[in-house]
Amino acid sequence: MVREKRNRRSVDGILLLDKPAGMTSNRALQKVKAVYRARKAGHTGSLDPLATGLLPVCFGEATKISGFLLDADKQYRVRVRLGETTDTGDADGQVIETRPVPSLDPALIEQSLAALRGTIQQVPPMYSALKHQGQRLYKLARQGREVERAPRQVTVHRLELLERTDLHLELLVDCSKGTYVRSLVEDLGASLGCGAHVAALRRTALGPFADPRMHTLDAVLALAEDLSGLDALLLPVDAGLLHWPEVRLDGDSAHYVRQGQAVFVPRAPARGWVRLRGPDGFMGMGQILDDGRVAPKRLIQSDPGCVGG
Repeated sequence: MVREKRNRRSVDGILLLDKPAGMTSNRALQKVKAVYRARKAGHTGSLDPLATGLLPVCFGEATKISGFLLDADKQYRVRVRLGETTDTGDADGQVIETRPVPSLDPALIEQSLAALRGTIQQVPPMYSALKHQGQRLYKLARQGREVERAPRQVTVHRLELLERTDLHLELLVDCSKGTYVRSLVEDLGASLGCGAHVAALRRTALGPFADPRMHTLDAVLALAEDLSGLDALLLPVDAGLLHWPEVRLDGDSAHYVRQGQAVFVPRAPARGWVRLRGPDGFMGMGQILDDGRVAPKRLIQSDPGCVGG
């Protein structure tokens, strides 16, 4: 173990991993971290084992922006199985009720979808990673226990029907952080009167990564002995913040920001979070103060355009 840690290297950047089905997000992360021989890595938002799709893996200094990606909106394609409800809300669970699926009028489907759009209150499912008195809800659920969960406010920006068959619906979901697609599907099934669960789920976008080029786990593992090939798959650290306005600092301003001091910058935005770029490249994240100065909030310590080391 000590020898393995000594062989690890500094890597900065973001890998857009296409997580395979049947694997936890943490397991996928550990495999990728090992093949990169990286000292530090983390993912931005778990996907259920059943789910596939976009799982950004942040290496090194990129882990400093992972929290902002966690807060970003997400987009999914979900396949809904009508007529069956499961204890987990998805196909990994046990079927607990079966009902006949009526001939659904398109207007009724649209009415049910419309009721789930916008800002809604959603009760987190028992099979989730949230904690109750220090214990994960899914662990309590596996013990056959159910506890009261406070509803949470989430926003469903888009909820559209893409395809329909006798037993399945294909939906596009664009939603805020904290939205449980399984709960949306269960509520939809209840509204339609036949019950439903998630048969398949794929995350297709997250924050600034809209319709991105993803890399499969198999493709990443195939480059295990080619570190330069692996590094070529990485996006720069600030790729996760490209939807933020950029503030360019001259040499003097960059020096003061590095010292933790706020500075005045001509034509800076009036408010909000910004990307800071100095003469040597991306510096980190800043925020506009009430008096208009640009204050450093989280700075990176290395050249985000480089990997390895």
